[in-house]
Amino acid sequence: MALLQTNKDLIATGMKEFNILLNQQVFSAPVVPEEDMVTVVNDWVNFYISYYRKQMVGEQQEQDKAVQELRQELNTLSASFLDKYRNFLKSL
Repeated sequence: MALLQTNKDLIATGMKEFNILLNQQVFSAPVVPEEDMVTVVNDWVNFYISYYRKQMVGEQQEQDKAVQELRQELNTLSASFLDKYRNFLKSL
């Protein structure tokens, strides 16, 4: 089942906005422990999922697939961000 264009657009927008959020983060002292940063990033992902889930269109199966794809994309962006954060912590 292909995603509806509206849902594709929402996923693209969500990814763009989430990436902007991640890029705005400044790594500086005092540092946040890695485990806490993981919790914060997971909370951000859940917030974005909650926000965009309400805007998805189509039948329930279509909406669920779109939300799943958005979650996968946000998790990918999160993993990259957390890798950068781990490298920052190692550099201290």
